[in-house]
Amino acid sequence: MSDPPPVPGLFTLVLHTHLPWLAHHGRWPVGEEWLYQSWSASYLPLIRVLRTLAAENRRHLITLGITPVVAAQLDDPYCLQGMHHWLANWQLRALEAASTRVASGTSPASEPNALRQFGTREYAEADRELGEFDTLWRHGASPLVRELLDGEVIELLGGPLAHPFQPLLNPRLREFALREGLADAQARFAHTPTGIWAPECAYAPGMEVGYAAAGVGHFMVDGPSLRGDTALGRPVADSDVVAFGRDLQVSYRVWSPRSGYPGHAAYRDFHTYDHATGLKPARVTGRNVPSDDKAPYDPARADAAVDVHVADFVETVRQRLSAESARIGRPAHVVAAFDTELFGHWWYEGPLWLERVLRALPAAGIRVGTLSDAISDGYVGSPVELPASSWGSGKDWQVWSGEKVADLVQLNSEVVESALSTVDKALAHGASLGSPVSRDFVADQILRETLLTVSSDWPFMVSKDSAADYARYRAHLHAHATREIAAAVASGRHEQAQRLAQGWNRADGLFGALDARRLPAP
Repeated sequence: MSDPPPVPGLFTLVLHTHLPWLAHHGRWPVGEEWLYQSWSASYLPLIRVLRTLAAENRRHLITLGITPVVAAQLDDPYCLQGMHHWLANWQLRALEAASTRVASGTSPASEPNALRQFGTREYAEADRELGEFDTLWRHGASPLVRELLDGEVIELLGGPLAHPFQPLLNPRLREFALREGLADAQARFAHTPTGIWAPECAYAPGMEVGYAAAGVGHFMVDGPSLRGDTALGRPVADSDVVAFGRDLQVSYRVWSPRSGYPGHAAYRDFHTYDHATGLKPARVTGRNVPSDDKAPYDPARADAAVDVHVADFVETVRQRLSAESARIGRPAHVVAAFDTELFGHWWYEGPLWLERVLRALPAAGIRVGTLSDAISDGYVGSPVELPASSWGSGKDWQVWSGEKVADLVQLNSEVVESALSTVDKALAHGASLGSPVSRDFVADQILRETLLTVSSDWPFMVSKDSAADYARYRAHLHAHATREIAAAVASGRHEQAQRLAQGWNRADGLFGALDARRLPAP
């Protein structure tokens, strides 16, 4: 059988890996459990898929964004220990399900025979992940990611520390967070990203100047930022910095609230729990089927659905590349972009779909490559003036600056102003002593807590009414930490400031290389 004819153009899959800093800040229903669920369901399987494909000599598979705050947690000794405990507990819960003799709920999926079958499979999966974690992950994610980078299996996208919504951030702190974030990636992975996933794909005119100065050559925006014309990367304004737009027609084929693949009746249902074990033994069954009526999960049925959706996606990409290439009169570029956590955490079958689709695309004559490949191979069009935008509701800034979060916007402004003023005075005092300024642990912690205060996650969660109370608590907690340390410094209570900084650092000790001396001058 002859190979299919090549399809014009290039396809790029971009994954954005991000969670807020969760270590030491609650467990359930929001907190560390969120980290461990995503780690076990998404991050471990994704690395497994990429290593499997790399062993087949496949290269330039995806462009993978990993935010510094996720990288910090996946390397953190406390989180590594917590993850090991979580995996062991998952195995125990699966064993309980496999041994059940009585119904633990009213749904068909929680009937004893169905739950025993499900628990047996779940036990084997937990056992595999425990083995992989012990073998590959006990020194953190960085060695695994570096291996994929060294082998040119992936391209890495970086980002600023703690994922702030950059357009609303003081320019000095914006520059500091970005430069420190890129340096953090270099320290962990021995690779400095030349591209970034800007938090929330948020852009304000002029930000490309800061990107260029920091060595960033390309970044992601949502499709509407390019008015839907995403067939080529576009240099922004007068810069050489290229914006790539997410192709919504292709991306929404996978992740659409109304028609995306994860809602198929055969796939595991994310929302339905067996409450005795905390496992998810049901399949979607139907969009309007209540949890108590969900059918038991059937792996063979789900596997067949994956094949159908792989074929559908490949055909969607093929048609889109052909149509866009014909429209612009040259080979086009199609970018599908998603949160990494979709694959496994939200959509249990997602990692299997990824593995199969990354084999099926080239088999269908579709070239797969990274964003860097797109630039080097000339998939770049004419310059564009980008509007203020994001990938949030309305594609503007309302999720992070709207009426629902006006109090957090004000809080952020006040905390940043106080923090910068305190750090400036501390550094100026050190410089006035006439000797080289030594590193200031207290100033470092003030900036660390400030960056955690302005994380874009908190207003997002409030605007979307998703664990909004937790989000407000976290924003105000980090704001309090910043203010408390800064007030001690301002009043000359330096020993107390040191004690406070040390106390907060025990919970928020991420980004150990953060150095306040690198804060841009006022």
